[in-house]
Amino acid sequence: MRSMVKVGWLALLLAVGCAGRQDLETPDYEAIYDVPLEEMWPSVREYFKDANLPYREDRGSLVLETEWKQEFGGSKIAGYWHRYMVIGKRETPTKSKLWIIRITKSVNKTLSRPGKELDWGTTAGRTIDSESSDPVNLSAEDVSDRLSFPVGENAFYMESGQGTRDLTMEWRVFRGIMPKLAKTQPVKKEQPVAKAAATFTECGQSILGLKKLAKAGGVMLLGELHGTQEVPRFIAQSVCQLVTSGMPVTVGLELPVENEERISTFLQSQGGDVDWLKLMEAPFWRSPYPDGRGSEAVANMLEQLRILRARGLDVTVFVYDHPKLSGQAREDALTKTVLARVKASPERFHLVMSGNIHPRTAKGLPWDKQYKPMGYLLKDQVEDVTALDMAYDSGTAWICAANKESNKLDCGVKEAKGKDNGDRFFMHTWNSANTDGYHGVFYVGHVTASEPAVLKGLGNPGSVSPSSGL
Repeated sequence: MRSMVKVGWLALLLAVGCAGRQDLETPDYEAIYDVPLEEMWPSVREYFKDANLPYREDRGSLVLETEWKQEFGGSKIAGYWHRYMVIGKRETPTKSKLWIIRITKSVNKTLSRPGKELDWGTTAGRTIDSESSDPVNLSAEDVSDRLSFPVGENAFYMESGQGTRDLTMEWRVFRGIMPKLAKTQPVKKEQPVAKAAATFTECGQSILGLKKLAKAGGVMLLGELHGTQEVPRFIAQSVCQLVTSGMPVTVGLELPVENEERISTFLQSQGGDVDWLKLMEAPFWRSPYPDGRGSEAVANMLEQLRILRARGLDVTVFVYDHPKLSGQAREDALTKTVLARVKASPERFHLVMSGNIHPRTAKGLPWDKQYKPMGYLLKDQVEDVTALDMAYDSGTAWICAANKESNKLDCGVKEAKGKDNGDRFFMHTWNSANTDGYHGVFYVGHVTASEPAVLKGLGNPGSVSPSSGL
């Protein structure tokens, strides 16, 4: 980690920016408050209160812990929750800083690391040294050497939760409270104090590499394995982090074009039971061969995007599949639909997800050397096209595969083999495209199957109904 720096008022103005914006760019060094810790801490309490993040506080040691909260707040079917542990640190007698630890918890045990359980109560002793027979009870100040890792890359775990130091949140709080603290400090008249960021939106842990690849006017094609919980969450989290930084985003989904109006109506709705029923009554969601695109996780993603829109954030969604066509004719139709959307809004960033054949920017497939995938056709008509293949740790997915015995599609939970590259979401590009025309990968960690949405309730995936089915 770089050496700590003093942030002057000019740097503060550049960092805060417009009211309500959460910058996508996050420095890789700590935010230092040029005020004593005791003077800074009341503003920290006020920030979390204004952000609707209820907390408990250990006033004796200047540590607070927020309550568990669903990501994207209010989603009926969210499978992830988070909380923050905020630790006030004394840099010098006249300077201070915060350490903010993000804890993310899922409904399953896929994030669990046996033997790594921690009690995150604000006054609890922490048994960290697993190699010792005696518990090691450490205060927040005592664990500085254990938590001092760069950009929160390393993590410690509890049950199905994972915790990392969150520099993004540390800077978000800094930008939110320093303008108020600056008003109490002597400043020159020619140095106006910027307004504090107004709206707090939780977007999950920062996705590594996203900020380098997302550009206004750019098109990112993501080739996925259908039927996982993680890919739709990756999409929703990416969109949230981009739109809260001020970048308008359009999401393209490989769903039948006949569903365009229905999905658009849902995204503009209040998300009530009737709204869910209208969305889910389309034949697509009730296909006899549900291939993963109509999963509970996809429905959850639409709900999360709806919530972002309801908060006034600039995200739109379109669908572009033409299932009545096949082969090159279908590929041409996909390209035409996506290209029309891109050309119509060149100021937006387009994030387009599909199966991993369509995004390829190289001509040819093993069974058809003349085949022209959507990515190949788009790259000649759009200046900035990036194609990323999905990378993941092993797990399960809801997959439809041909059954050789029955000569029919067999849809269900199946094993998915991948390579473990950790639990952190990231995007990575290579120096040049590979033979398939992919420029890099997006990594989603361990994958878990997501069943068809209608199996979770008739119309509304948030209500489990034993009698509901295909």
